[in-house]
Formats: sequence, structure tokens, C-alpha cells
Amino acid sequence: MDVKEEIENIKKRNKRVELDKSWETSITRRLCICLLTFLVVLFYSYLIRHYSNIFLSSLVPVIGFILSTLSLKFIRKIWEKYHKTEM
Repeated sequence: MDVKEEIENIKKRNKRVELDKSWETSITRRLCICLLTFLVVLFYSYLIRHYSNIFLSSLVPVIGFILSTLSLKFIRKIWEKYHKTEM
């Protein structure tokens, strides 16, 4: 690899790192996590009125986390499309 290619690779990596950092601190990410957590707790609250179980209670934070990580990938791709144009 010559020096120019190495510099270009470093610039590309820096752009990716900047985008990752920007995503981690974005209001979009925070709002999505809040909304998904709220929806999971709302659904759980509805279920617990009819059925209460310690194992079900223990699953609430796990399910909220899993849903937020799975759906945030999709949301992030949309966010990146609009955010890349600003960079």
C-alpha cells in the first residue's frame, strides 16, 4: 500500500468513527430507545393485570433491550442517509 492509499483509508475510517459517535449521542437514538422501552412496559402492564409471574417480570428489561437494538439498526440506516449529507 502506498502512502496515498493509507491516508485515504484513514480518512474513510475517521468518517465512520465520526458517524458512529454522532449516532451514539443523537436525539433520534435516545427518543427511539425511550419510545420502545415505553411500549414494552405498556404491553407488560397490560399483561400483568391478568397474569403475574416473576419470570415474566424479569423478561421486561431484556425484551425492551432486544427490541431497541434490533429496531435501532433499521432506524440508524434511515438516520445515516440524512446525516451523511450534513457531514
